[in-house]
Amino acid sequence: MNLGPIWKDFFTHWPKVMAPTGVLVTSYDEQIPFIGFMTGETLLMMDRRAPDASGARKVLIPYENIAALKMVDVVNNSVFAAVGFKPSSSQAK
Repeated sequence: MNLGPIWKDFFTHWPKVMAPTGVLVTSYDEQIPFIGFMTGETLLMMDRRAPDASGARKVLIPYENIAALKMVDVVNNSVFAAVGFKPSSSQAK
């Protein structure tokens, strides 16, 4: 299943109340801490928190190579409700 369009949509509609920071997990098993990003048609460009071992400060990655996103800041669940997330049926009681 190609999740690229889903990741593109999420990053394109990143909640305004959330800082553009986190840790991106790639399908290459790499974790990339970032402090900002820009969206493109097929690629996500991220600003690294610190340079990697080769000195790279920016990363371009195809959306389909994004495996997960880790949030490093405390974020209220209402922020995610605004982008379509819903509580599970057991939490909705």
